[in-house]
Amino acid sequence: MKVPSTYLITGAGSGLGRSLCEHFSRQGHHVLVTDQNLDAAKETLALLPSGANAAFQVDVTSDEDVAELFGQLDCPVDLLINNAGLQHVAPLEQFEPKRWELLLNVMLVGAARMTRAVLPAMREQGYGRIIHIGSIHSLVASPYKSAYVAAKHGLLGLAKTIALETADVDITVNTICPSYIRTPLVDEQIIQQAETHGIPEEEVIQKIMLEPMPKKAFITPDEVAGTIEFLTSSAARNITGQSISIDGGWTIR
Repeated sequence: MKVPSTYLITGAGSGLGRSLCEHFSRQGHHVLVTDQNLDAAKETLALLPSGANAAFQVDVTSDEDVAELFGQLDCPVDLLINNAGLQHVAPLEQFEPKRWELLLNVMLVGAARMTRAVLPAMREQGYGRIIHIGSIHSLVASPYKSAYVAAKHGLLGLAKTIALETADVDITVNTICPSYIRTPLVDEQIIQQAETHGIPEEEVIQKIMLEPMPKKAFITPDEVAGTIEFLTSSAARNITGQSISIDGGWTIR
């Protein structure tokens, strides 16, 4: 089995994406840092050890951006991590339709677009790993998050379908489903949830985010990175189309 060497991570300008870039670059992988915000991608790149890493401005909702990115690459992508995401908290009847569509376009359609782009070279080299960063909300729902929940649920179906379509070659497609990771995205959610529910931010953390988790602890980026390491190992070559929960026991209740 080929050991992965080129990792492409979307939404890598901050939060989990940035942490994953740092983690895998320290392991000697060639990391392609992509984000809609080029300055943010370059900030991530500056944090990485010197090596064959690069930063690109990529809006995953744009066919043109994705085509331009892959036109610039001089090597196939061994591991694609579909991480780009955003959140908006509101009741459906107050959820601006274009904002709702944007969340789906980034997190579900964008993931499909990036997956479609990497598959030809993966097939040609006979190897590839694709990992969607899902969420606990790929498995359960919460009020006021209809677009996010719909998109994250959709990733599971996308992964299962592409896993079947790539079963004839050494390509796997899986979805990691963590509960809350303390990132800037989650910090913004805390503020939004406090406003929506009319409660203090600390109460959002304790009563909404951590209450369903028997472990009562935020997930760390290293836990996600470690799960990705396993899914790229030879031991996981027959794990495909699966959802891997890192949820502190949330879904066992």
